[in-house]
Amino acid sequence: MKRLIFALLLLLYWNTQAAAAIIGEPVSYKAGEFVMQGYLAYDDSIAEKRPGILVVHEWWGHNEYARMRARMLAELGYTALAVDMYGEGKEAEHPDDAGKFAAEVRQNMAAATQRFIAAMQVLEKHPTVDPQHIAAIGYCFGGGVVLEMARQGLDLDAVVSFHGSLATSNPATPGVIKARILVCDGADDKMSTPEQIQAFLLEMKAAGADYTFISYPGAKHSFTNPGADIYAEKFNIPVGYNAEADKKSWQDMQEFLKDSFAK
Repeated sequence: MKRLIFALLLLLYWNTQAAAAIIGEPVSYKAGEFVMQGYLAYDDSIAEKRPGILVVHEWWGHNEYARMRARMLAELGYTALAVDMYGEGKEAEHPDDAGKFAAEVRQNMAAATQRFIAAMQVLEKHPTVDPQHIAAIGYCFGGGVVLEMARQGLDLDAVVSFHGSLATSNPATPGVIKARILVCDGADDKMSTPEQIQAFLLEMKAAGADYTFISYPGAKHSFTNPGADIYAEKFNIPVGYNAEADKKSWQDMQEFLKDSFAK
């Protein structure tokens, strides 16, 4: 029943007329010995090459929500790859499993970087993509991942973190960050403490990063996910969907990406 309700929410979220020319297809690629199961979306009515955007999933794993966001980016004229950071398209059904999967990635950042770069290379080689213009967005766990990739100095035009984890054991050093950074944070997010926010802002300033931090009033953790209220009720966790913050942060992302790709 949970999957059915979530699927209906996602279907209502799509713009079916704009999606008519959108191609969405599974794509497998390797990162070391692991087979990753991603999802590529693009508008096949666009003739010219366009920027590519990586979409990194929440701690639940590569699921319909990540694929929906890839399609939404394709509707905006980008080619988007919803990546698989866990391998084999692994998904969690319970927060305990999600936390375990996410921790395994965070504790081995070398492997995480390898998986991210493997997806990045797939996207760069796609015939619809201009490999000189690549960005990444991420949600929750994925928001933390894209920030870590920026901290490492990966060659990205921009990264956007939606209610992503801000804490790090590898803070950026001055001059390393190449990507412009946008953080979309919920003002009522209990998983992002004031101390973590302050530390992140100080880190970005010290690193000389080009960053923007936006806090959306009344927004909890996972405020962009229409299925968050289901998770909150089922598992008693402090998450919740906020339609206003979702819409506003998506608009902020669009303006940010447009500006970043124009530089």
